[in-house]
Amino acid sequence: MQKIKVAFWALIMMAMATACKKGGSDSPVPVVPPKPLATLGLFQLSGGENKRLFIPISQIGTKAVQYFGIFDTGSSGLTMDAHGLIPDEMITANGLLVTGDSVVVNGITVTNKTATMAYGDKTSSTKEFGNLAYATITIGNSAGTATTKRIAFFMYYKVVDGDGKEISGSQHSFDVFGVGPSTGFTFAAIVSPLNGFTMPANVASGFKLAKLDNTKFTAAGAFVSGLLTIGLVPDDLNNAGFVMHPLTLGSAGGYSPNIPATVTYGNTTTSAQILFDTGNPAVSVIENSKETTALGRLPVGTVVTITTNRGFVYTYTTSSTGKLTQIQNPNISGDFRTIMSLDFFTDNEFLTDYTGHRIGLKNN
Repeated sequence: MQKIKVAFWALIMMAMATACKKGGSDSPVPVVPPKPLATLGLFQLSGGENKRLFIPISQIGTKAVQYFGIFDTGSSGLTMDAHGLIPDEMITANGLLVTGDSVVVNGITVTNKTATMAYGDKTSSTKEFGNLAYATITIGNSAGTATTKRIAFFMYYKVVDGDGKEISGSQHSFDVFGVGPSTGFTFAAIVSPLNGFTMPANVASGFKLAKLDNTKFTAAGAFVSGLLTIGLVPDDLNNAGFVMHPLTLGSAGGYSPNIPATVTYGNTTTSAQILFDTGNPAVSVIENSKETTALGRLPVGTVVTITTNRGFVYTYTTSSTGKLTQIQNPNISGDFRTIMSLDFFTDNEFLTDYTGHRIGLKNN
């Protein structure tokens, strides 16, 4: 009888314990850290002094393609040659033939809104002529891809130099994949294609560019995996060692990518608005309005130091094969920006936060 009483009270206590439990499991729910949308590879190519960084483009609208856009932190928006995207009969020497307000071909909406995209300054420039268009864009290759929402881009049919002479060349050789934080000055609707993705929860719109491998710049071109991260997680923005630079909102063109800094070369120091530009293939340009004589390239062995207003410091030495740098007077060039070439990115990491309107720089 005593054993029965003990068993009875044991059952009562178990029932009470069960009744007092809250619903669900006692085990803590694991916290899954946010992940970037994608990490893709890029192509590095060199030819003489010039280096180029290309991003593979595998689909425009419903049209499967194999094109390579110049990866350009110095401009905003995608430009694409019309050839291969729409029927040849729509492309004339005087423009694209669009009936009515727009026409849809291969999932690409080509509008009747025409304009010009300009690159460079008074000393060297190119212009693309074309139309505003819309489509989804898939970037990457067999190693990994990502597809944007339907975004605006510029479809061109002709390219001319600074003298107005048409530049001949292979089709799509002037496609630009501009990833800057501003909007297009030609069409405000055109922004960086990397700002055209739907991001996962707790991931900011933006990208991170790893340090480029200088040995991979070859005449044949080399695919380097993992260079481009799309989407920024909190650790990228807070704990990864980037020096963050808030961007200024202009009256036109959105947020400027230019960063206030001082530049010292030799015994000269000047203030600067610096553009870190992967689209500049060879020669960095320091603008100094006080330089009126002896303009041109700095001598080999000149030490150049950049110090931004947020404390990022970068020092390099010019050589005969790299870190080429020239001095210009903005009254002559027509451009006030000091522009760092692609060589900067072989020494440093780079980040653009579209959500927070910031650029991050990191020595590596």
